[in-house]
Amino acid sequence: MDKAQWRFRQLAPQAHAICRALGDELVKLGFAPGSVPIGDPRSASYHLSRDPASGLDSLVGEWHDAQGQKRGGLVFHADGTFFVEHDVICAHPRDPRWFVEAVNAWGRGSDIRAEPRLLRAAS
Repeated sequence: MDKAQWRFRQLAPQAHAICRALGDELVKLGFAPGSVPIGDPRSASYHLSRDPASGLDSLVGEWHDAQGQKRGGLVFHADGTFFVEHDVICAHPRDPRWFVEAVNAWGRGSDIRAEPRLLRAAS
């Protein structure tokens, strides 16, 4: 097992909680539960990347679709902070003025904050 896999195993419960928070955010917007798939953290490809600010390694994961296009990413910094985003790319289920581009989550440890990234829909 390489260092990135080892690090992911340590962070797996947190990664799953974050992905649940992304799904919960979509339900708040009005999407039916599970209608917009959020990647399973175990299916992301991971590597370590040196954080230029701290000089420490961050765990970076990416989700890709069947054509190899990036669908989202996870970044877990050595200080315990994280940022996760996942593409949604759907019309807003309740408000036609908006398009849901993605959902994001950030925080530290079990403090998970999530929000959608909305774009004004073309008129």
